[in-house]
Amino acid sequence: MKILAILPSFNEGGKTADVLRIFPTGVVDEILVVDDASTDGSGESLSGKGATILRLNQRSGCGVAIRHGLDYGRKNGFDVFVILAGNGKDDPRQIVRLLEPIKRDQADFVQGSRYLAGGKGEAMPLGRIIGTHLYSFIFSFFLQKKITDATNGFRAFRRSFLEDSRINIWQDWLDGYAVETYLFCQSIRLGYRVMEAPVTKTYPPLKKGYSKIQPLIGWWNHFKPIPLLCLRMRK
Repeated sequence: MKILAILPSFNEGGKTADVLRIFPTGVVDEILVVDDASTDGSGESLSGKGATILRLNQRSGCGVAIRHGLDYGRKNGFDVFVILAGNGKDDPRQIVRLLEPIKRDQADFVQGSRYLAGGKGEAMPLGRIIGTHLYSFIFSFFLQKKITDATNGFRAFRRSFLEDSRINIWQDWLDGYAVETYLFCQSIRLGYRVMEAPVTKTYPPLKKGYSKIQPLIGWWNHFKPIPLLCLRMRK
């Protein structure tokens, strides 16, 4: 299988370069950094670091960056996509945990989980711990499938899943983080083989800002595909 790793990145300073520095060799066929029009020079600094850089002309948000990365992968014949954060929260050395069930033909979509045995959430703020557990409980209720870490963006899935005619990631309402939730919801709703795998999620010191998600608005954007899809208000 031809495997592409996609890292959305916006004004991450040297964090994305640090991720590339510890990327294991031979696990994926190509690393694609989607630079979401960074203004701190971090996108330009990644040249020669072992990744392909796809720079967007204007800031569009994480969801659009991911969609551009997936389009790149489809056009270039990749079979499996791995998505991980460009800010160092995800460990690229754990990609093998996500790929193993796919390579063994046990899963089509593998979601990383910090809450499974073997997974870990490092330096997580208390509010984020409570929020991720509550979100996962609601997600599991709506989708009628036990999921321990529904907010985790560290995941891998087959290209064939994206090519299902019932899936359209370029709908206007899928802005921001909504596209990540949409993909996860649809993988379950449409009957694909979904598994979780233990991974580590590492948060930087709170004083440096641990997230670009805006309170309330950002969380609603992340959450809205769940009721809209399950109540058949969107597709």
